[in-house]
Formats: sequence, C-alpha cells, structure tokens
Amino acid sequence: MQYIKGDLIQLAQAGNFEVIAHGCNCMCTMGAGIAKTIKLEFPEAYTADCATEKGDKNKLGTCSFATCGVKNGTCDVVNAYTQYHWRGKGVLVDYDAIGSCMHWLKENYSGKKIGLPKIGAGLARGDWQVIESIIAEELNGEDVTIVLFEK
Repeated sequence: MQYIKGDLIQLAQAGNFEVIAHGCNCMCTMGAGIAKTIKLEFPEAYTADCATEKGDKNKLGTCSFATCGVKNGTCDVVNAYTQYHWRGKGVLVDYDAIGSCMHWLKENYSGKKIGLPKIGAGLARGDWQVIESIIAEELNGEDVTIVLFEK
C-alpha cells in the first residue's frame, strides 16, 4: 500500500487506476464528501447506488459498482457500503463492513490498480489506524494507493 497526495477523482479520470472505491451509506444519497463528487463526475456510480434498496441494512458490507469511461479506457467506481447512515454522533463507519468491502474488492479486482481515499475516516469519523490495518490485511499483496486529498 502506498500513499500519494492528490485528487482521487482527477487521477481516476486521467486513467491512473483501474478501480476506485469510496465509502457509502445505505441511504442512496451520495450528498457529501467524496461521494458527492463521484455522483457528479461518475453519474453511473450514483445510478448503481440508486439501483439498490434505500435504507436496506443488508447492504452494509456489500458493494455496488459502475464501469465508467476515463481517459484511454475505463475505471470501475465501487460504492462500498461501509456505514448505515450519515446522521448521528460518534463513529458512523462500521469496521466489519469495511473488512467485507475490502474482501470483495480483492475477490473482484485482484491484480488491478486500486485507488482509495482514506475511506471511512472523514465524515464517517472512523479511526484511520484501525481502517488502514483492515485494508492492509484484506488487500494484502494488491496494488493499492491511498490518495490523500490535495487540490
């Protein structure tokens, strides 16, 4: 796992990743944070999110995705359902859900160049050290880049 500074969405649009993933809630909103930018820049990913049942707790720990056109090819944009809701106090991210989503990424995208934000550590208020260890364990041996947002 490596770290770079930049804009995950711009890097994906430039063809730097074969797949990117971001944390989603189970409410089909994509109204804040990186999800809002993905909704605007990769509307197919929002369509994939809306094709799931709004408010379904069974989505937690699963993923939906869309194949989106980018410079010189495509990039799969994965909606990883890592939190149930965006409302509430305290930690909103579900660490087990992150593990399940990262396991799904490995099963479906092993050998691909994967880009991630600090998934679950922003608006969902998760502990990055905990999340980082989950990602490292589940995506061990994969080409994973964590993009630290910087314009």
